[in-house]
Amino acid sequence: VESIRWIRRRGAATSRSRARTCALPHAFSSTWKRSSKRETFLGPTFRWQSVQGGIWVRASTTMSETWTTIESDPAVFTELVERMGVKGVQVEELYSLDEDLLQELRPVYGLIFLFKWTNEKLDAKVDKEVGSKVFFASQVINNACATQAILSILMNCPQIDIGEELKSLRDFTAEFPPELKGLSINNCESIRKAHNSFSRPEPYAVEDKNGSNDDDLFHFVSFVPIDGTLYELDGLKEGPVSLGPCSEDDWLQKVCPMIEQRIEKYSKHEIRFNLMAVVKNRKEMLEGEVEHLSMLKRRAESKIERLNGGQSTSMDIDEEAEENLPDSLDALQDKISNIDAQISNCKNRIRMEEEKMSSWREENIRRKHNYIPFLFNFLKVLAEKKQLKPLIEKARQKV
Repeated sequence: VESIRWIRRRGAATSRSRARTCALPHAFSSTWKRSSKRETFLGPTFRWQSVQGGIWVRASTTMSETWTTIESDPAVFTELVERMGVKGVQVEELYSLDEDLLQELRPVYGLIFLFKWTNEKLDAKVDKEVGSKVFFASQVINNACATQAILSILMNCPQIDIGEELKSLRDFTAEFPPELKGLSINNCESIRKAHNSFSRPEPYAVEDKNGSNDDDLFHFVSFVPIDGTLYELDGLKEGPVSLGPCSEDDWLQKVCPMIEQRIEKYSKHEIRFNLMAVVKNRKEMLEGEVEHLSMLKRRAESKIERLNGGQSTSMDIDEEAEENLPDSLDALQDKISNIDAQISNCKNRIRMEEEKMSSWREENIRRKHNYIPFLFNFLKVLAEKKQLKPLIEKARQKV
């Protein structure tokens, strides 16, 4: 597949009379070479033409490695995030937009919405003047919308530890136009490998074809608050779509009616939608809550010791913090009992998270496993025992 994009790059050309190695991040380390006004970088071929105010670049790249379609599932997306080197984040599926449910999942970094794509034009205010404030990449790769949707959230949330490689990618492409950002994602081998790790073995080779109106074409988009503005990030659009001002506290209340409206608009003809939230790692949050509750318990126990005339044995107790605790022994004992109940509840939820993550890992192993040799040999054994044909006839009778 040959994709051609014209990209305007700001700044004047530097001397290209000799081969040079650019100071690029690890994922983009490469040597740029000049030959007849041609420079190559990680596969794409750039033809430079000097113009007033900058350089026009013709980026031609051959997609030597395709990107597979991946399942819209929180287990898949969570492992995908981990494989890209991101820490402290997981993905949860939302079965409703209930405010209490969203409140329980806070902090929510962004939402990923899957819907059946159509050619219908929606009223959208594309913010073309956003500059480098928003990481927005055009989708120039088939089947990459899932990974680009998750990257749109990760790259735009400074509070997320995205790891050195993604940080290098974000910093290196900060001033790139959306098309070149999209090509940079394609050329990042670690992202492509993480994405394609979920490819399923296929017994038949299916020829690629252009989608028609009768095909079920699904697409991922992201909703994320950035610097006081709520954005919809869709790689098939020209740029980020501004959905209005928001804050970290109210952006979910503002985006939920918009998603509900879009679902309602298509619900007469389509019921296949999926919504996932990128949230902080639940186990880590609960472990932090247990640590906080344990500190409160130690403070209460220390105050009981002092009220009984003894001397506190805890060396890390803040006496000023003890002033917020009740002064009676009975009230302090009730406080400790309440804290113990909360700690027990948190530990139970930690066990549930561990079981869920273990189940997700098993599901992902099964998703990737090649069952074709087993099925082939199983049918072969049935045929050798002359049991296959009767089973086929029996199945036909049930149809």
